[in-house]
Amino acid sequence: MPPFDLRGATMGDRVQHEFLVRERSEKTTRAGLPFVVLTLGNATGSIDTAPIWSERLDWCSGADRGRVVQVIGDIGSYGDELSRKRQLQITAPLRVLPTDQFDPAEFLERIAANAERIWESIDRMRYAIAAPSVRRAVDLFFADDAFRVQFERTPGSVTGHHAQLGGLLLHTFEVASIARHIARTVRGANCDLAVAGALLHDIGKTDAYCIHPEGFAHTSSGLLLGHVTLGALLFDRRVIAAQVPFTTAQRDEILHFILSHHGALEFGSPVQPMTPEAEIVHWADESSAKATDMLDEFNDPELFPPGSTAEMSAKRSWRLGRKLWRRPAAWE
Repeated sequence: MPPFDLRGATMGDRVQHEFLVRERSEKTTRAGLPFVVLTLGNATGSIDTAPIWSERLDWCSGADRGRVVQVIGDIGSYGDELSRKRQLQITAPLRVLPTDQFDPAEFLERIAANAERIWESIDRMRYAIAAPSVRRAVDLFFADDAFRVQFERTPGSVTGHHAQLGGLLLHTFEVASIARHIARTVRGANCDLAVAGALLHDIGKTDAYCIHPEGFAHTSSGLLLGHVTLGALLFDRRVIAAQVPFTTAQRDEILHFILSHHGALEFGSPVQPMTPEAEIVHWADESSAKATDMLDEFNDPELFPPGSTAEMSAKRSWRLGRKLWRRPAAWE
């Protein structure tokens, strides 16, 4: 049975499907009575359950984070007209499935694009790098089959842009494509360096993010150091291990791409971009992330309910901090 489409679900839809428990919140009423709210998810998204009250707590016994449950219920909603939100009303006890009967990755969102074709495009950009030293820096990672497997499985973020299986691969392709076009357009920019910086800017995410039974998460290293620092460490370690004869200036310039790509100190960059190519990579990264955030929000049923013809979003986007406008007619 295909997964239940959580993004396209409307009020009153009947649910009889399997979901991954991503969160379990134990709460109490003002009267001190316990109740539970579960966050359930699959490859199409996630949704909170309506409160499971104290007299029915046995319905969710064993439904802990990371477990897969069979659910029977209906899509409902709560809140006033301006802040209405969907929820899943459980109408029967949950059935908790044995852990050896599922792969958590089956319940996580993944990119719709074909990963093989993305790799082909990345490799074309890689092969087009004319400077041997620049190509060598990129090939330290992208010519390594084991790294490619890990890179393709890593999300672009845990909860934000490209938070999908294959998300890091897609995001990196977008950043490299944007950076290449800008570098070809801007007077005096080095296209080889811009592409290399774009391909390498987020390599640290392979060590910063992981797949837990309940979904995407930060590793201990990711929490302690962050993906920017981890990326710089990964690059330095590979250069040393492979004994690549980079000059100090060459090594530092590649590290500068990784360390400066967030653009500002308050956004997590230890340093700000100090070369034209580093500035290009920063804005290419921003373009991919912010445009994807907006596209994702247009598909958020809380902002644009399925079947609605409203032009303006029902409320402000938490990611973007503003309302969104959906154009009412196509351009010809």
